[in-house]
Amino acid sequence: MIVVGTRPEIVKMAPIIRALDEESQSYVLVNCGQHYDYNMSQQFIEELELPTPDYGFKVRAYSPGLQTSRILTLIERVVKKVKPRVVLVEGDTNGVLASALAAVKLNVQVGHVEAGLRSFDLRMPEEHNRRLVDHMSTYLFAPTKNAQRNLERENVWGKICVTGNTVIDAVIQHIPVAEKKSNILDMVRFEKFALVTAHRCENVDDPDVLKNFVEAFTETPIPIVYPIHPRTKKRLSQQKMWKKLSLAENVQILQPLGYLDFLVLMKNCELIITDSGGIQEEATAPPIRKPVLVIRLSTERPEAVEAGFAEVVGVDKHNILVAMEQAIKRKNRLPKNSPFGTGTAAKEIVKIIIEEAL
Repeated sequence: MIVVGTRPEIVKMAPIIRALDEESQSYVLVNCGQHYDYNMSQQFIEELELPTPDYGFKVRAYSPGLQTSRILTLIERVVKKVKPRVVLVEGDTNGVLASALAAVKLNVQVGHVEAGLRSFDLRMPEEHNRRLVDHMSTYLFAPTKNAQRNLERENVWGKICVTGNTVIDAVIQHIPVAEKKSNILDMVRFEKFALVTAHRCENVDDPDVLKNFVEAFTETPIPIVYPIHPRTKKRLSQQKMWKKLSLAENVQILQPLGYLDFLVLMKNCELIITDSGGIQEEATAPPIRKPVLVIRLSTERPEAVEAGFAEVVGVDKHNILVAMEQAIKRKNRLPKNSPFGTGTAAKEIVKIIIEEAL
């Protein structure tokens, strides 16, 4: 059983679904519904030409505790009904934690794709989730040796397998499709631009951090293209900052984009400014190779920093602007290979599941 619920989970599980199909292995696909908005979830499933989920739910934006308990209840019903040999989850969302808990309580093995990531920042709800899931999992598919070392230090009980990250598989598989299907560049009014995303609660729920972002984005040395997350737009409106950002001449706000459109923007931008974890990985894929400024205080993807792709610049306006200037100057010095693998992670994961769990 494969459980997804957010855009990054769908993207990163897509290569595993295809690898299972290639091996003629049966599976049940479940959308736990953490992102109930069409643009944030179902659109990606359709865009990537994945099968319609066998079970799909819409979980409204409750408090984190209520959301987690609601998903746990729904997934438990499905696990009882289909009796899977293993439940595969990916990442660190509330849906991942809830699905893993539902499986473990019913004595079903859990496989955690992208195990072992650590930011060591307990302000982040994702850090709680990923740690708990790792300690519940029978199979821990670590993307890198660094992730493996994190798991070994914590003495996890499950089997650790270093596989690479399926996000690299996904980029390599989908870039040719994206370039054929997407016309997003026709909508962008700048020839050269930086691509921005910001959505994490420790950032956008903090009015001071949000103010820093707005001031930095409106004063950048290069125009900004900003596909805005619904959560961020809501917070900007609440804090009376939406007008300043949306009317800025050097900022183009876009609605939430599909995955294929976003890939094309990543490939064609000058640099990426983000608080997303997955984008830090995607930017290192050979078809993209873009510098990333991480607007957070920490990252659970130190491999991207060590390889020279990413820089953690914090949330201060001045630091963001200085880092942008520097990144634009040195963009051509990036490595040719990604620290997150060569694009074979999904096949490796499926091989292990077939040999060990089925």
